[in-house]
Amino acid sequence: MAENPSGSLLGGITPMQQMLASGTGALFTSLFVTPLDVVKIRLQAQRTPFSKGKCFLYCNGLMDHLYVCQNGNSCTAWYKTPTRFTGTLDAFVKIIRYEGIRSLWSGLPPTLVMAVPATVIYFTSYDQLRDFLRARIDSQGRYIPLVAGAVARLGAVTVISPLELIRTKMQSRQLSYHELRVCIQSAVAQDGWLSLWRGWGPTVLRDVPFSALYWYNYELVKEWLCTQFHLTKATFTVSFAAGAISGTVAAILTLPFDVVKTQRQIELGDMETLQVTTPRSSSTWLLMQKIRAESGTRGLFAGFLPRVIKVAPACAIMISTYEFGKTFFQKMNQERQLSNL
Repeated sequence: MAENPSGSLLGGITPMQQMLASGTGALFTSLFVTPLDVVKIRLQAQRTPFSKGKCFLYCNGLMDHLYVCQNGNSCTAWYKTPTRFTGTLDAFVKIIRYEGIRSLWSGLPPTLVMAVPATVIYFTSYDQLRDFLRARIDSQGRYIPLVAGAVARLGAVTVISPLELIRTKMQSRQLSYHELRVCIQSAVAQDGWLSLWRGWGPTVLRDVPFSALYWYNYELVKEWLCTQFHLTKATFTVSFAAGAISGTVAAILTLPFDVVKTQRQIELGDMETLQVTTPRSSSTWLLMQKIRAESGTRGLFAGFLPRVIKVAPACAIMISTYEFGKTFFQKMNQERQLSNL
């Protein structure tokens, strides 16, 4: 977008102020939803014991244990079944009881490292693309938010995919930073640097449609709410409600891809920790069929409740904080311009 003589964008806000608004929203959102993300990933990553003759690594939430079963019965006397979660509330209770409340924020540092730059890239790109498309075609076409949201998310996902992989590993089970480094080094040595983008495909399949649906519905709901309450501009409450509604719809429709992404990323963990060559992952479609065959259709919607509980407030907090930040800077810039007259 072009800038006016004062250095502000035509929308009344500079790029740096736009980045500050989105970065602040990312910080608040990450602190709030990380516990829900931890529970969602734990529910999706639950494993059943391997069949006979297999070595496997399992985590009971406190430490990892390596077992080698020569047959299906010989290890039953000394093998304790890892903690199983029957639902969202059960997961919260057991994680706090056996691992401590701090475990609900496991993976928070890489979450913050990932969330802030990703959100800055994503929201700034979306606004710029949306306004660029509207200016070029001189239209308020409803498909513009859909296109802008999809393109902006594709770029952000590609940039932060390695950090997403690290965060998922840290949340799926407790790993020390040394174990995490060994795991990543093993993956790079075996499959090259592209292994750090494992899960990129299903992440794109989840996040790009999510973003397109989210922004499309957000603009529609926001416009509808403004009409209903006779508002010329969306308030904090309107942005909050529109973000929650559109985020919930998009989260439900894209949940199967979130399950596939989590499964593909955490499958590196067990064998890489043992420094054993891992088999190549199946395609997203084949992995979805495998999950459906093993766990039924419900398996593709594992972590449904914590994902919806997470996404709805996350989207609401993020977009309302972002819009509030932009409004704050717009007013500040206007007051500064008036004082200089």
